[in-house]
Amino acid sequence: MAVGCATHSALIIDRGGAVITQADVLTKVEWNRTLDDISTATITVTPEGDCCQALARVRSWRHTLAIYRDNQPCWEGPIVTPQWTADGVTITAVDVVGWLARRVPHRSIAFKARDLAEIADWLITDGFAPDDPGHEVQIVAPTRIRGDRAYTQDVGLVSDHLADLADTGVDYTAVGSRILLLPEDFTGRVGSLTDADFPNGLTVTEDGSSLATRVVVAGQQGQQGQPDIMGTAGGVDDYYGLLETYVDEPSVLDDASAAAAALSHLRASNPAPVFITSQEATLAPDAAVDVPSLVPGWCVDVSTTRTCRTIAQSMKIRSVKVTEDSTGEAVAVTLAPAGA
Repeated sequence: MAVGCATHSALIIDRGGAVITQADVLTKVEWNRTLDDISTATITVTPEGDCCQALARVRSWRHTLAIYRDNQPCWEGPIVTPQWTADGVTITAVDVVGWLARRVPHRSIAFKARDLAEIADWLITDGFAPDDPGHEVQIVAPTRIRGDRAYTQDVGLVSDHLADLADTGVDYTAVGSRILLLPEDFTGRVGSLTDADFPNGLTVTEDGSSLATRVVVAGQQGQQGQPDIMGTAGGVDDYYGLLETYVDEPSVLDDASAAAAALSHLRASNPAPVFITSQEATLAPDAAVDVPSLVPGWCVDVSTTRTCRTIAQSMKIRSVKVTEDSTGEAVAVTLAPAGA
């Protein structure tokens, strides 16, 4: 189905697998995919017949929202906020990573020189171990960054530990019930886009606040409150001069991992990151990508010449936002430099 021409449907599913109801009349649908974060989805339903009675039984975390685009599954996750009004029902849900914001490590473990993707896999698997709502982990490719990490039973949320790893070289994103793990420098491509694919125009933004030419990463702290583990990358830049940043990563337990984390931050910070956003613009119907393939972490080749800042380079998909209402479907993307 061409971009912007699809229709959506939705199901409410019980944790036991039974379908509670199909959302008969959807007046608005919005779902997102987000890199290194928890995405959300919201539907607004005008219930008909028995649907109203079924929707009255919807409960947070007990039930799952499953969204389909032209009858193909595109988003899934636990419901966190059902809201009933005289005009209808609005349901908001988070993706499968949202469960990990309500889970802690269930046993203690120490890793020595392990690939960050393998550590992330363990965190996710352990988080779901006592009560699995249904998930799958897919390591798209190893990060080739090895490090020491340690986790203590019942200390910290799994989602926070996962976010810490994302700061040091591994990316993650949820697609349905799958959590994809991939290196930050992953360059798998899903198509190419030009100005013609964004009829309403693009915005090119340089993020100078994120620019750094030298990064210092402080790892595990010692008894005196000072970091025992340190890593650095970069220095005085011939073009920018010296711009330093200091990053606390207390989960990093060895100097080599701290240095790798510093290099990871430097890659994302120099040169100044340039972001391309389509705001609420709809991708053109003949855009050379299909919506299911727009997965954060993958790249598209982008060229734009309509703004004063022209760009022609591979850009990483940071987020995707799909909405459908009475005016039709809209697909918006946020792109960042590959490796950022």
